[in-house]
Amino acid sequence: MINKNHRTLYILEFKRSSHRNKNFLRVKEDEVNEQHRSIIEALRAAAPGWTFGQINFLAERRGAVVEYDFYHKFEKLNVQAGKREKILLAHVQRICEAHDTVMRSYYQQIQSLIFATEQKF
Repeated sequence: MINKNHRTLYILEFKRSSHRNKNFLRVKEDEVNEQHRSIIEALRAAAPGWTFGQINFLAERRGAVVEYDFYHKFEKLNVQAGKREKILLAHVQRICEAHDTVMRSYYQQIQSLIFATEQKF
């Protein structure tokens, strides 16, 4: 997200975490930040008058979103308070749809294997 008036640029990253521990947010944040560290360093070197950063939107392995983390990041992006809930709901809906697609694909593959096995006998 680029804000020319404030001379800021944020890389927005959307990730799903497979971590199972209660500190999954911190662990995944560190992991994702490391992925883009070199890009942000290069941007800082190329445009010293600008502020560069990264904002990561994370969902845990079952698709749950940590609301306080999500809203905190909206504040950092200066998203209007009235739009935050709508954006969060749309984001959760997309996560659920993606999870549903993965589950349908998995069960479809399992059914295909069962059907193929039954045909052999």
